[in-house]
Amino acid sequence: MVDAVVSVFLEKLLEALSEGSRVLIEFRDQFETLQNELQLMQCFLKDAERLKRKNQTLRLIMVNLREHIYQAEDMLADCQLQSMDNDSSLSSGWLMCFNPSKIPLQYQTGKRLEEMIEKIFEIKKNISTYLGVPILSQPGNYGPHDDQIPRWSSPVYDHTKVVGLEGDTMKLKNWLLEGDKEILAIGVVGMGGLGKTTIAQTVFNEREMEDYFERRIWVSVSQTFTEEQIMRSILRNLGDASIGDDAGQLLRKINQYLLGKRFLIVMDDVWDGDIGWWSRIYEGLPKGNGSCVIITTRITEVAQKMAVKESRMHRPKCLNKHYSWLLFRNVAFAAHGGVCKYPELEGVGEEIVDKCRGLPLAIKAVGGIMLCKPPRYPEWKRIADHFRDELAENDNSVMASLQLSYDELPSYLKSCFLCLSLYPEDCVITKDQLVHWWIGEGFVPLRCGRSATEAGEDCFAGLTNRCLLEVVDKTYYEAIDSCKVHDMVRDLVIDIAKKDAFSGQDYSSTRHLSIDTPIANKQLTANSKLRALLSTTKTGEVNEIALNIARKFCDSHYLRAIDLSRSIFETPLKGLLSQVGSLQHLTYLGLSNTHPLVLLPPSLEKLQNLQILDVSYCQNLKSIPTYIVTFKKLRVLDASHCGSLDFLPKGLGRLSQLEVLLGFKPAKSNQLEGCRIGELKNLMRLRKLGLQLTRGDEIADTEVHSMVKLPELQHLSISCFDSHGDDIIAKLDKFFPPEQLHELSLKFYPGKISPMWLNPISLPMLRYLSICSGNLCKMNRGFWGDDNTSVWRIEGLLLESLSDFEEEWSKVKQVMPSLRVVSGSWCPELVSFPIQDIGFRGGVWKKEEPENL
Repeated sequence: MVDAVVSVFLEKLLEALSEGSRVLIEFRDQFETLQNELQLMQCFLKDAERLKRKNQTLRLIMVNLREHIYQAEDMLADCQLQSMDNDSSLSSGWLMCFNPSKIPLQYQTGKRLEEMIEKIFEIKKNISTYLGVPILSQPGNYGPHDDQIPRWSSPVYDHTKVVGLEGDTMKLKNWLLEGDKEILAIGVVGMGGLGKTTIAQTVFNEREMEDYFERRIWVSVSQTFTEEQIMRSILRNLGDASIGDDAGQLLRKINQYLLGKRFLIVMDDVWDGDIGWWSRIYEGLPKGNGSCVIITTRITEVAQKMAVKESRMHRPKCLNKHYSWLLFRNVAFAAHGGVCKYPELEGVGEEIVDKCRGLPLAIKAVGGIMLCKPPRYPEWKRIADHFRDELAENDNSVMASLQLSYDELPSYLKSCFLCLSLYPEDCVITKDQLVHWWIGEGFVPLRCGRSATEAGEDCFAGLTNRCLLEVVDKTYYEAIDSCKVHDMVRDLVIDIAKKDAFSGQDYSSTRHLSIDTPIANKQLTANSKLRALLSTTKTGEVNEIALNIARKFCDSHYLRAIDLSRSIFETPLKGLLSQVGSLQHLTYLGLSNTHPLVLLPPSLEKLQNLQILDVSYCQNLKSIPTYIVTFKKLRVLDASHCGSLDFLPKGLGRLSQLEVLLGFKPAKSNQLEGCRIGELKNLMRLRKLGLQLTRGDEIADTEVHSMVKLPELQHLSISCFDSHGDDIIAKLDKFFPPEQLHELSLKFYPGKISPMWLNPISLPMLRYLSICSGNLCKMNRGFWGDDNTSVWRIEGLLLESLSDFEEEWSKVKQVMPSLRVVSGSWCPELVSFPIQDIGFRGGVWKKEEPENL
């Protein structure tokens, strides 16, 4: 990943030099020399990632270069920090040169930079001497900007499409309907990448199975599991957190929840042949009622030991040539609906597919590569040749395709991809945590003043479109919210991350460290190289962090990112993080769902480089300190679901770089120290806003137009939970969002008729509309257009928990001709909508699309 490390450093250097800070002017010549030398090497570095696997000399040279670049990045960060200190204490730049206290530091920095440049010269010479690879003597056109970032407005490839597995799923469904007095055990057995989990998941999620089984439970069985973890996972599926229970209590609870019910349990990806744990759990399960268990595994003996009879053992076959090509087309040509519009690419495409040997994971991986490549024959032929070379080294077509996918990643995505190495098996990973981490460490290239959060979301889409991430949860309009990593992808990323010292078991020198339960004391030794410390707990689990561990969080002074989310501490975080101000390079601080967090530490004020602060779901947090309005670089502030928080501090409008503001509670008329909604008009870079409104006096008559001129605002959520008084309805009716709004969410709206501004003329760019809970009965007259001449451009619609809402499906379709998906539940009056059981748990209507054959 040396090309990725160099690319990230050059991005940061370019940004720093463009700022023209006083300290950097002192060392501009040295930094520019370093920049030129690295740019000369970049073309070679892109190929070096692949070549170093076969050349020990090159591997050692790349390790040496990587360490030097990390040191240079730390020097750059120190210079920027020194510049910030000078800006706050000195009024004129020339005085700095004669400030005696600064002379030793400046001298040392200049000396270290000269030494660094000499070492880079030596590395370049070694490459030419030992490897016979000439390095250009003049910078070419290649630079950090040449890895063009495609602007994926949404994921292009639909991960829900299943190809060639219809016979497999039908077979399992027929077996499931045969359940008898005992628990029927079904096995899905086959090699990695064959689609075992996909088959089980498809059956598990079908509406017919949802109706047939009263309880459905999915358990991902990792290679390093415990019996207790399995039982807790079962209980979480049943809605029980089971905190504090011992093993005996857990099994009794499972029995009580399932007693008298027909249930389906999927034990996914079982490895361990010692199935004593399963025997004990099985004995505790209630029998009868036609319940079933599906076991997916690579090992036939495991399924047999878990009581799967040979007659109920399904062994999926590899996809045939037709389905292999169809799956590849669906991915590689997803931008054109899975249709190959380039006849000259069919031959080389079929050659690539043949090498995948019918394994779906391999086909999707190479398809994802081609989706992101230009549709030109020379480029496709180059990929085919590289794939052939990989297969010569590794006969496993899945691992060869995944290695090829990594090699072909743009430099900026390699660092993003390696972040996945920190997460445990089958861990559900939120998109927001990844994007925030990537922004915090500078992995996301920012071009032409582009929004950092938007660029980060494009990086996420870049990995999902390459099929390197598996989708877990989606929004109602099919945007991806969370993901996980296939175990074979995880094997690859851990191997690469370990070799490149990105993460690993050497806790004293690793650059990225995960926090999970239980966290070992030795993991938090002093480490000057540590860049990120992140919570990676699985869904429903929490970190229980001892006092002696928590006190070490602030010992690594070059930390860029700390995420302590879903953690419980022995004492309040205000005291534990009293030294957080010493981490002056910190850009991302995640404290979501931590306990007990009542107040933020005063030393946090020193973190002037902070870009992301997440305190969401901190129910005991009483206030956000006023010093937060001095964080000039802050891009994301998430204070959503903080029940004890009355308002945000006055002066928030000074945060000119803010892109995401969630959980904004405007101060009431008598709360003079709080931020009013009128301040929002100054946040000209704001993309996403979450408002929480409860009373009419939170919006003055002069503030109703505060958002209308925000040029970047695309996502707006308004929640009126726990609102009271009719004046809030009148104020909301006068409220005006900007016309370029892309997504709107209304929650707990107190009015019976929708706001007057909710019409296709006022919001002509609206694509997604969500209305949940509240008193809404009817849409206002303007919602249906001006004399039926105006129509919405809405593509996705969510209606949920609206007991009195009554409208006709025919009217909705007429005014929303672009509608492609509608999700509805708990709306008993919407009887004309084509959604089964919409008055209860409901479902989804999707516009029918023509299938590719």
